[in-house]
Amino acid sequence: MSATDERVDRDVDMRALLQRQRAAYIAAGPPDVNLRHNRIDRLMALVLDNTDAFVEAMAADFGTRSRAATLFTEVVGIIPVIEHTRSHVGQWMKGTRLMRAARIAGLRAEVESTPLGVVGIIGPWNFPLNLVVLPAAAAFAAGNRVMIKMSEVTLHTAELMAALAPKYFEPTELAVVTGGPEVAAEFSRLPFDHLFFTGSPSVGSLVQRAASENLVPVTLELGGKNPVVVAPDADIQRAATRIAQARMVNGGQVCVCPDYVFVPGHQVARFVDIVRATWQGMFDAIVANDDYCSSVNEANFDRVNGLIEDARRHGATVESVVPVGESLPDRASRKIAPTIIRDIDDRMQIAREEIFGPVLSVMGYSTLDDVIGYVNARPAPLVAYWFGPDGDRFRTFVRSTRSGGVARNDFAAQMIPSAAPFGGVGRSGMGAYHGKAGFDAFSHQRTVVGTDLPFSMTGSAAPPFRRGMRMYADLSLRMARNRTHRRLTRSAARARDGGPQ
Repeated sequence: MSATDERVDRDVDMRALLQRQRAAYIAAGPPDVNLRHNRIDRLMALVLDNTDAFVEAMAADFGTRSRAATLFTEVVGIIPVIEHTRSHVGQWMKGTRLMRAARIAGLRAEVESTPLGVVGIIGPWNFPLNLVVLPAAAAFAAGNRVMIKMSEVTLHTAELMAALAPKYFEPTELAVVTGGPEVAAEFSRLPFDHLFFTGSPSVGSLVQRAASENLVPVTLELGGKNPVVVAPDADIQRAATRIAQARMVNGGQVCVCPDYVFVPGHQVARFVDIVRATWQGMFDAIVANDDYCSSVNEANFDRVNGLIEDARRHGATVESVVPVGESLPDRASRKIAPTIIRDIDDRMQIAREEIFGPVLSVMGYSTLDDVIGYVNARPAPLVAYWFGPDGDRFRTFVRSTRSGGVARNDFAAQMIPSAAPFGGVGRSGMGAYHGKAGFDAFSHQRTVVGTDLPFSMTGSAAPPFRRGMRMYADLSLRMARNRTHRRLTRSAARARDGGPQ
């Protein structure tokens, strides 16, 4: 069989699977709350019953990734979010009544949350379990069937997920697809009722373009260069320590990792000293250290090293924190030493490209306006960090910049509340999930209105237009015009007096 024939067969198989899921959904109708709970529970059982196998698979995929790291980021961390979703499904399913007083007269209006049907999920490699299970749980809560395309980069995890799914789900409920970039491209072109993607902005644009062929709505959870601001009145010791620790989560391969840090100019040297000392305390060894996560593959290893070397070549100050007796970067283990880069300018790739590795850029600043101007001149990040008190400076920064979320004084603090929406804005993403935002993302808000009135409320829009209706239209127009201009007059008066408009 030729490569072209294989691609056609694979595309047909995925389309047939989608058609079976959609047919099953139509035949059964929207599931009740008990079935939604049951599907979420089976999804959690799939993860919890096989945690050790997933830990081993991800260790094989990354080369070095400790059990503790996988447990915290892939399993333990998702439990509160999914439990919150499960406990609120019944409440979120209830319709919203509108115009309650009109029910007495025979006019009933409500908005109901209805499932979309079949949801496609394309997962990333950096958290290959977490970032497919969380959206799948939200899709199940909303009453949908789910198809997942696992990342081909983390092949062991993908194959394990594909092998386990049929033990917990009928393929018409949940199906897992594996394969390389060509499969992902074909998956993106399927006529889903919604497509959810986590990954880079460059690939996200391709996914959105492919989905648009079928007018499939998309949720894009992307990355970005996340800025960090250390305020002039921040506790510099605490800030530098927490930022250094955050940069090393999953070897820096996290979409919400701090990417570049603004530090008051006179405190840059001290900040760098603390970051260096923190990393030295965290890692007395790297190559043989199971807690030090490797680059996921040689391509990412080479990419990060390339960013470092490009910055060095263009005049940046580069400092790698290498344990005594070790030589890094080490290709065999795909490990790169924690690295501090200073004196960055726009000629360098690292000023534009998300690092996604154990590298922290540090820049000095004089005024908050300079920081805000720098951040706003670049694509909106997934998260913006602030270290310092919750005062006027912080609120000015929040009000004057745009980002998916804001976290103060801790890594990923914007994700702590299970009910909080998580998502980007602009180049860092489109749409949100977690909590009710996830339920809403995979639901359609359908308005249902019925009338038992003895007359038609909207029939007046059809000719012939009688004298009374013409008079009503003119009166409505005159009243609306007068009301609008009264408001504008009051607003102008407040502006002259210096008050809020």
